[in-house]
Amino acid sequence: MKAKDSKVKKEKTKKPILTKTARFTIMAVILIIIFSVALTPVTLQNDTFYSIKVGDHISTNGIDMKDAFSWHENLPYTYPHWLYDLWTFIIFAFFGLKGIFITTCILSAVLGVSLFFVMKNTSKSSIISFIITIAAMYVLRTYITARAQLVTFILFVWTFYFIEKFIETRKWTYIPFLVIISILIANLHVAVWPFYFILYLPYIAEYILNIIIDTVLYNKVKIAILRFRIKRLEKLKSKQKNIREEKLNKLKILLKDQEIDASKVKIKRDESRRKPYKIKITKNDSVKFLILVFIICLLTGLITPLGTTPYTYLYKTMQGNTPKNINEHLPMVLTESTEALCMLVIFIAIITFTKTKIRLSDLFFLGGLTYLMLSSKRQIAIFTIIMAIILSRLIVSMIKEYNIDTTKIQKFCVTTLAEVFVIALVGFMSYKIVKPKLNSKFVNESSYPVAACTYITQNIDLEHAKFYNEYNYGSYMIFRGIPVFIDARADLYAPEFNGKEDIFMDFINTSAISTFYEDTFEKYGITHVITYKNSKMNMIIKKTKDSRYKQLYEDNHFTIYERVKPEGEDQENAENTEQTNETEQTEQVEQTEQTEQPQQAEQIPETEQVKADS
Repeated sequence: MKAKDSKVKKEKTKKPILTKTARFTIMAVILIIIFSVALTPVTLQNDTFYSIKVGDHISTNGIDMKDAFSWHENLPYTYPHWLYDLWTFIIFAFFGLKGIFITTCILSAVLGVSLFFVMKNTSKSSIISFIITIAAMYVLRTYITARAQLVTFILFVWTFYFIEKFIETRKWTYIPFLVIISILIANLHVAVWPFYFILYLPYIAEYILNIIIDTVLYNKVKIAILRFRIKRLEKLKSKQKNIREEKLNKLKILLKDQEIDASKVKIKRDESRRKPYKIKITKNDSVKFLILVFIICLLTGLITPLGTTPYTYLYKTMQGNTPKNINEHLPMVLTESTEALCMLVIFIAIITFTKTKIRLSDLFFLGGLTYLMLSSKRQIAIFTIIMAIILSRLIVSMIKEYNIDTTKIQKFCVTTLAEVFVIALVGFMSYKIVKPKLNSKFVNESSYPVAACTYITQNIDLEHAKFYNEYNYGSYMIFRGIPVFIDARADLYAPEFNGKEDIFMDFINTSAISTFYEDTFEKYGITHVITYKNSKMNMIIKKTKDSRYKQLYEDNHFTIYERVKPEGEDQENAENTEQTNETEQTEQVEQTEQTEQPQQAEQIPETEQVKADS
């Protein structure tokens, strides 16, 4: 009986296979995956289409540094994300557009799970990490697309993690990962490769500031001068020995006083480090080695087939006009970025109105990333990713600062009731996000000329045609095998890269009707025009009944014209027609602006959040 009782007791005291904390972590990961997949759009966007064709070209011809898809002759192309393009084509070749969508779902889930694990590791709180991860992924929803940026977001998360772990432990096992990530970004998305190094700067800046503080420059200089004067007097042979000795004694007393002052400053500085008021300044000698890693990674930009492109691409882009005219490069509008603004307000509130102390490196991150975010909308994503990780750590620090007992909350969060509630809540949110997408197609026929491209390929000789098209659907035309005037590879059409015409600005001015479209068409020898049905240009052509444009095709969204010479029109009539068109054009601008489709590319519109890499 005793043996049986002891067995029963042992069975009762056996630990469960999974602890409640581990069970919560598994649940959190599964819910993050579900939520991340729900956020993934079904409809593919502009850049995806040209990525497929560029990848196809690379697989056949290698990286020839030449454009193969516009009808402009001899344009050089830098292949800024050649590795991602090749990868995208391979997926498309085997699995079609559905394969690209599934891959995007997987990458979205990997980003969400990566954020959760890095937050959990840095903040030591699964619950807070889970909540902030869900919130961060929701803020990032417009950036989850089949683009190279999604891969680099994941790499930036792990870059932050490996830097933090190396500084904390000084284990050299983390260094190869940092080098590999730098090489990958330089080949996957060269436009953001310089940003990789920005993640190092707050740690390096904090270390340099510590060196400056430790130096106590004024005292060091004064002590050095006094020591020099003492040595000089000791070496001098003077007849007035008493006077010399008296001077030496005075200098030695001054030196001793100065050294005491320096030691007091050091004690006070060390005390402020141990008990900081708001900002925790830590001198970590591991940063010396991190600087070495920084320098090594700078050289990895040469480990690409692109030559020096990683070092010059961003600079050239910023020198041109594309950042001023592409939506994602424009400065952030606070009223349109509520979520990012809320995160910024939370940071300011915690730092200002609580006793919570923030690391100096984290403060540098906050200031630097806020500046980048305000300068360019596309940096909202990076701000969200990095600051979400820091926010989780800051909130845990605040809880500890106020000695808040979270035991009961933690125990409740791992109960069955709480888990059911969380599952229901995330499930409901995911359903609300997915529901509008249930009938979505991979290609949106109102944004991309699906039927119009079919007409073109079946009825127009593409070897002799020069199409004028708009920015937002040029990539889809490339996907369908139609040479284009312009597409989402904005750098290709800028003189900073092609060394020729500013094709990009010619498109901007023509689409905005600040340049008469016929002048542009004459300049480039345009033979055909495809435009949105409700575009300014199309409305002017229809209103003026311009005989130089023969309508070949029209559907609910797009119109195709052939550009012809009017029959029986002499030179004087042609000039009069052109003058009439220019007058009508001016009168129609204000009227047509209110009737255009939201998908138009007249000023690279808001509807497609991210259009071209810079």
